This record gives sequence, C-alpha cells and structure tokens, in this order.
Amino acid sequence: MSRGCKPNFQLPSCQQNGWELNVDSIEFKELNNTDWPLTDYELQTGSQVDKTSCKEFCLRDCFCAVAIYNGHNCWKKKFPLSNGKQSKDLNRIALIKVPKGNTTDFCPKSKDQSTLVLVGSVLLGSSVFLNFLLLLSILVAVFFVYHKKMLNLQFDSTTFGLRRYTFKELEEATGGFKQELGRGSFGTVYKGVTPSIPKRYIAVKMLNKVEPDGEKEFKTEVNAIGRTHHKNLVTLLGYCDEGENRLLVYEYMSNGSLATLLFGISRPHWNQRVQIVRGIARGLTYLHEECSTQIIHCDVKPQNMLLDEFLTPKISDFGLAKLLLAEQSRAARTHIRGTIGYFAPEWFRKASITVKVDVYSFGVMLLEIICCKSSVVFGMGEEEEALIDWAYDCYSKKKLNKMVENDEEAMNDMKSVERLVMVGIWCIQEDPSLRPSMRRITQMLEGVAEVPVPPRPSVFSSS
Repeated sequence: MSRGCKPNFQLPSCQQNGWELNVDSIEFKELNNTDWPLTDYELQTGSQVDKTSCKEFCLRDCFCAVAIYNGHNCWKKKFPLSNGKQSKDLNRIALIKVPKGNTTDFCPKSKDQSTLVLVGSVLLGSSVFLNFLLLLSILVAVFFVYHKKMLNLQFDSTTFGLRRYTFKELEEATGGFKQELGRGSFGTVYKGVTPSIPKRYIAVKMLNKVEPDGEKEFKTEVNAIGRTHHKNLVTLLGYCDEGENRLLVYEYMSNGSLATLLFGISRPHWNQRVQIVRGIARGLTYLHEECSTQIIHCDVKPQNMLLDEFLTPKISDFGLAKLLLAEQSRAARTHIRGTIGYFAPEWFRKASITVKVDVYSFGVMLLEIICCKSSVVFGMGEEEEALIDWAYDCYSKKKLNKMVENDEEAMNDMKSVERLVMVGIWCIQEDPSLRPSMRRITQMLEGVAEVPVPPRPSVFSSS
C-alpha cells in the first residue's frame, strides 16, 4: 500500500446530517500492528483505558476517524491520515471508525488490475506514436488530478473541521443559555449538549460585544485556533458569527478550572500539581514556538487552565489573545491585557510586549501551585509583601518548608520543591531578557536542564 489508500465512504465532517454523528450507525474495524504516528491530536492514558473505552473515546468525537490503542494509551486521529505504518514489530491496534455495513476493502485491487490489463492491451495494439500520445495524456491527467487533490487538502486544512453553528442551534444546545459555567474578561461560558449525541457536553463562550471593525479579527482568531492541536490546549469545535453574535464552542472540561482545584478546601496531591505544571508549560511552549501563527496568551492564570476528567491541564482563552505572524516577535502595546497579580512589569511601561509576559504570569502561577495560595488573596491579606516576594524570602532563607506546610507529600520531596521554586523565581524577573523561554522552562521542570541560582526579583514586584 505504498501508493496510499482512501476510504470508500464519506469522510467525517461533523455536519448535521453526517453519519459520524449517529452513534448507532457507527462500528469499528480493527487493524493489528498499524499506526499513523503523525496525525494524533489527543491522548487518553491511564490504567483505566482499555480497548472498549478507547473506542468510546473516539465514538463520542465526530472529528475522530481512527483511534490507536496500545495497552493503556489511546490516541485519537483525524483525516487526512498520512505516513501510515504497518509492521509486526508495531504493537498497536488501529480502530477505524466506519459506517455500519461498510466493507473493509479500502484499497480494491481487482479494479486496478483490470485497468492495467486494459491499458496494456491498448499500448500493445497501437502504434508507437499513439502510445506516446496516450502516455502523455495519462501523465497530464494524473498531474491535474493530483494538483487538484493537493489544492483541496490545503483548502480543508485552513478550517480544520470547525463547524459553523447558527445562533438558534447554540441557543437550543444550551437550553436558552441557562447553565453558566463561568465569566471572564472575554465573555460568559455556558454548558450545553450536542443535539445529535446527547451525552457529549460542550462549553459555549458568548463573547462580549465585538467592535464593528473586529469581525475580521474574530475570523482570524477562529482560524488560528483551528490550526492549534495539542493535548494541553482546549479544543475548539465550532463557532457562530451570525449578526452581532460571536460565540465559540469548546470541548467541555468536566473538572473545571485549576483555580477551583488549587484554592479549594483540600489541596491536590503534590505529584498531581507537578504534572499539571509540566502540562501547562508544554502547552505554552506550543503556543509560543510551535504554532504556524505565534500566540501570546496575555492572561495566564489558574482560572484559564481547565482540567479534563483525568485532571490533564488544558489552556483556554488562548485564541482571544494577541496574535502574531510567525516571523514577528513583538506586538505593539495598545492596552493592558491580563489580570491583577499576574501582570508583567512591561505592561506598565511604554515597551513592546513579547512572549515573556506569559513567562512572568506563568511564574506567578507556578508559585501559587507550589503553595496552593492565591497571589491576589495573599496580597489582600495581612502580609506586607506580595506572594512572589514571600516566596523568594523563603527560598533565600532556606525556609521552603513554609511554602508547603502541612503537605506531607511535598515535604518528602523538598528537592523537587526547590527546583520548582527556583524556576518560578527565574520567570518573575523584572528584565524580560532574564526570563527563560517556555521551552527552557519545560526542560528545567522535567529535570532535563539544570536550574541555575536565580537572582533576587526587583522590588517592583511588591508594588
């Protein structure tokens, strides 16, 4: 199958009448020792993952075309599938979603063989000149078909399967926008359910009134979100731009925000917090360095970090941040964006804004995750210093145990606590050039790179 195969049924499109939206009309065909390693966009992992749950994982996602199962891992894949591999040494099972009753003959051979026989007969029974003309015609036809197919693929890749909803559809999906999940600077989020698959919940963000000249920016941002696929980013499923209404439809995150988990009555386990920090760092690295369109989030905080059923962190609201072209490195400062307590110092100066504003905010949040204290609440309390200054004092005076009081699991891993605190202090340096990149931060958090002794942050942090 070196030349490739294509399904003999309509591809999943998440359209209203699509077969993939009716779970009763779907079945899975299994191919052993098979994988498409470059096309996954979401991973489910853990001891609770088996082949049945992997199928369910793909079944409830209309974008999912294939699920790859390997022990306790399940990767979701979407069309177009490319660079497939099949080998006895490949310990993976491909679970291919197809309409019920569909044949498994994805690459019919008999037709190809009969065509070859026909072409061969014509060639042998014709003159050399006619053979030359026929061969030339075939080459031209193949060129145009291939060129057209490539154009279609490029066109489809710009939308990435995003569905355009009507306002009425989303109004019905949310029951009249009744169940509110949260409010933010960009708008209000409501819980909804897709009409075709009742058990699949969605989160619908109704944006604040968009400026008249903001329609183009909205479409640009939606397009940018559609091109982002990372397990630590919230997935955009669709949008609505009907009249004055601007809404975004996201996957529903069952465990809410990191802020709720972090600042609640009982703190999450230390190892859990470490994994959450690493996941967020990987997500920001993707936004800063791996996107075709570089994205500065501008509002990194626990409230914008959502958690799925497995407590995997996913960054939200990144598509509503300042967008940059790949060749740009800075964005002109037009107005302050973000949340008090997480602002980088350059927001208050006449300076250009770079990805380092996200690094600063991440550093504040990292220190919050270590001690499970809100920097905003901390600053409003009886203490005369900011959370980040208190954290540096604990570090410099070798009293890091104060940051994890009554946390036995963290107390037994003080070496890891110190590493995370040092990374956090590097992130909150006043001079943006001193702050490491998110890629470097990820390496330091994962122990791949050493963490040098950080300098004291500026007294600006206490203002």
